[in-house]
Amino acid sequence: MDITGIAKSHQANSTATGKASSGRGWKLSDSLRKRITEYAREDAAQNVYMGNKFLALRKSEVAKVAPDRAALMGKVSQEMADMKTIREADRRWLCLLFGEPYGTRFQSDGMGSAVHVYDRNGDEVLTYTAGVGWHEKESKAETQVHGALKAAYYDAFRAARQDAVEAQDGFDARA
Repeated sequence: MDITGIAKSHQANSTATGKASSGRGWKLSDSLRKRITEYAREDAAQNVYMGNKFLALRKSEVAKVAPDRAALMGKVSQEMADMKTIREADRRWLCLLFGEPYGTRFQSDGMGSAVHVYDRNGDEVLTYTAGVGWHEKESKAETQVHGALKAAYYDAFRAARQDAVEAQDGFDARA
């Protein structure tokens, strides 16, 4: 299965849009941390944890390190249209590096067969099985971005809630 064009076009798109192709290129900047703090304060004032603004921000930041799964699914599906070719590849590693950062492996042990797609770090990012279809898996880079954003949000939210409690404690209801 040759998917060289996918990786190269994904890398070109990543470079053109400023997206990092791995979690190592992404970092939590001061301006991003400030936006998270603002969203956490707004959410704390409304008694909402992880409101829509933060969730949208988190989704857009994770997308910066996510592989182009739609292109991968399309190319692998196109290649899998001829199932006879895949059956002939039984018990062999396809593990074709279709350009950095992706590789594939065909598995036909047990009850059925599956195609696994891996990123350059060896993390499985997609699986295809005939009975289920495509199943996306989160890469380590995506997990790291999620973790960093959630931790920053939690700290800001907790601080905002603490400030609100202290402000209430300082209020004299008898006056």
